[in-house]
Amino acid sequence: MTSKEDKRRQLIEAKKQVRRIKIFYMHLALYIIAIGLILYNFYILEEGPYKNNIISLNLSVIVAWTVFISIHGLNVFMGRRIFKRSWENKKVEEFFNKDKSTKTTTWE
Repeated sequence: MTSKEDKRRQLIEAKKQVRRIKIFYMHLALYIIAIGLILYNFYILEEGPYKNNIISLNLSVIVAWTVFISIHGLNVFMGRRIFKRSWENKKVEEFFNKDKSTKTTTWE
């Protein structure tokens, strides 16, 4: 019975991982299209009173989106490295045991 549950749980986790990878690739495709359009905007941009503002906005979009897509990719392919679920479970157990062992005393 537990092997069936384990296989089912593994199948669910595998489907979740495939879905996350699929979403990341869609995000990456949208990123590539948008960066191409922004670079084309740099090419067709003419002199004008707002040229510097447009350039700075485009550059900030490029930098911010690059950072976000990098974080998204690391999250999808590297997973949770710092605060894993096992670490969370250990901390919960530690606080639970600590709460049981400490008895409060009342000062009179």
